[in-house]
This record gives sequence, C-alpha cells and structure tokens, in this order.
Amino acid sequence: MSEIMMGHNSDGATVSVESRLFNSLSRFAGERSWRETFTLPAGSTIRDVVEAWGIPHKEIFLVMRNGRDVTSGLVGEQVNLDVVLDDGDVIAFSGPVPYSYGYGAPVV
Repeated sequence: MSEIMMGHNSDGATVSVESRLFNSLSRFAGERSWRETFTLPAGSTIRDVVEAWGIPHKEIFLVMRNGRDVTSGLVGEQVNLDVVLDDGDVIAFSGPVPYSYGYGAPVV
C-alpha cells in the first residue's frame, strides 16, 4: 500500500471499491470477472488496485474514477496512480483501442 498519512484512529479502516477492466486489459481478469470489488486499507491508491489486478503500468491507457478521467495526458505512462481512493469509488481501466492515439493514430 502507498504511504499516506492517516489519523491516529484509522487503524483497521478500509475502503471498498469496484474496479472494471475494458478493452485489451480485460485479459488480466483471467478466470475472474472483468468487474471485481476490492476491500483495501484506507489510504489506498489506484496503484494498489492496479497491483491487485496484476496489470503492468505500461499497459494502461486510461483510468476513470467515478466517470472522470484521472490520466494526466494522452499516453498511458502518464496515468496518475497516486489518487487516493474513497469508499464506494468505481475505477475503470482501459488499454488503447484501435484508431486511438495509443495505437499511433494522429490526433486531429
């Protein structure tokens, strides 16, 4: 888990987040569903969810938190993995899709 400063009475606190895999990342679900709920220690980040799925960071093109893009640019390596999660968040991950910038298509 990422090092986040928490209050003195937060020991044992957890957050429950739903995570979804789309496009080329769905293969990382393996035998699991493409949608899974994770219970993590309070203060966990998107990085912790990525590690729970076992997704290499370079494979991620887009991350949505509750429907809002948390990527800092157009290239997957710029995904902000340090966003702290709140209980009830829905985190969606996508790899590049054909004819997108991630596949080298020009952005006009």
